[in-house]
Amino acid sequence: MKSGFRSTWSSVQRTLHDFTRFWREEHEVPAVTPDLDRSGALCVQKLMDECLMARGGQVAARQQAAILGELYLKLNDKGRQRFFKIMVDDFAIDRGAAKQAATELIEAIDNRAFTESAARLRQTLETPQQHLLRLFNALPNGVKFLIDMRADLLKFQRETPEFNPLDGEFRSLLATWFDVGFLEVERLEWSSPAVLLEKLITYEAVHSIQSWQDLHNRLESDRHCYAFFHPVLPEEPLIFIEVALVEGLATSIQTLLDQRTPEIDPVDADTAIFYSISNTQQGLQGISFGPFLIKQVVTQLQSELPNLKTFSTLSPLPGFRRWLSAYLKEVKAAGRDEPLIDHLSEAARAFGCLELLAVFDQPEWPQNHEHPEIKERLLCLAARYLHSLREKDNAPLDPVARFHLGNGARIEQLNWLGDISAKGMQESCGLMVNYLYRLKDIEKNIEAYAASHQIAASSKIRNLMRDSVDDEKWLKTWTRLLTARKGSEPSAESSE
Repeated sequence: MKSGFRSTWSSVQRTLHDFTRFWREEHEVPAVTPDLDRSGALCVQKLMDECLMARGGQVAARQQAAILGELYLKLNDKGRQRFFKIMVDDFAIDRGAAKQAATELIEAIDNRAFTESAARLRQTLETPQQHLLRLFNALPNGVKFLIDMRADLLKFQRETPEFNPLDGEFRSLLATWFDVGFLEVERLEWSSPAVLLEKLITYEAVHSIQSWQDLHNRLESDRHCYAFFHPVLPEEPLIFIEVALVEGLATSIQTLLDQRTPEIDPVDADTAIFYSISNTQQGLQGISFGPFLIKQVVTQLQSELPNLKTFSTLSPLPGFRRWLSAYLKEVKAAGRDEPLIDHLSEAARAFGCLELLAVFDQPEWPQNHEHPEIKERLLCLAARYLHSLREKDNAPLDPVARFHLGNGARIEQLNWLGDISAKGMQESCGLMVNYLYRLKDIEKNIEAYAASHQIAASSKIRNLMRDSVDDEKWLKTWTRLLTARKGSEPSAESSE
């Protein structure tokens, strides 16, 4: 954690230095309090106005934007919330101008009038917020500044839903710059620069790296780690992908990461297991890098090691236990029969647990083999959770499933006690899933998923969903009610 703080702080310092160098020769930064009191807010509002009016031309506008950026970096959380509120309250779309332009478009009588009215409407729909963000982007280190700025906005968004439209402006801008086609891939090895290895330790979001020895184990010859970079952020990896070369599908993350497991010759491996995909920039949460991210690594691995025949993940189900808890409460409230409740109740009594799902938190649970019916029912529910249950936009409930299915994978198999760590039990009841990438099917799966959210699944998964149609209808109906109650809350993006 210390290295993460150091990395973040050095990034802020570098941005401050770049902004300072840009404006200091001719401009002074106004003094404002860290929490941006009333006089400071008026100062910021005036600076934003001056930026957007650009009376001194684009150079002057960028200098004003640099001063604003300098001010923003010196604010605390309360001050930054107020900064965003000024942008939302005073620099949104001019509704009157937009309505007038729309009316003119509707009433246009010929092609020329229609074209001119359409151009005016487009202009009015580009908010002052968007223009201001573009000015920030033009500054030295401006892209990183915008990414970090959006990370701040996301922290405040749940409590302040009126920030949602401003986040839309950030998203639309960042989405135009970040695509897998722009990214450069670099394989990390033990001999890679220490600063990169330190960032891998800091940003590993799925299975934390416990020590330098643990890191060394993940960079052995039968392990590959790839970092993705964007040309405008050459020192900031955006994504880390960790791969294990093994024989056959891996079903347990503890076995896969066990440092005592003998290293194998990569030539003997027939399977590449993607076991961790970490997004390093919170400000890029929800920004798609495109549907071919994994294919790029698969293609590279296959060219280096033609003996590899199978490409799969070993992935968590990070939202499963949270969904299961709400589902069981809803079932009990509806008075509906659910055999899992009876089985969990029996196990809870045996372990002395007050809550049903607390059985998964017991250290002895992984060694407990007296409740096979819990395993059977839990796997069936997990298969439906991944395949059948959807958000309001028809996307899968699980964020990791959304990522891999959107990248062309199919749901291959569920693994009982695949992750027996405390985190694995708290998030997924210990389950893990293999998403399989078959090169000949990737593009077909991507197209089917993009067009109608069709999900590819193996016969093993379909067999787990063999319960009655009535049960499936109940689950889907209940899930629709649940997602409707969530309203406009931003969904949490999970790293793989």
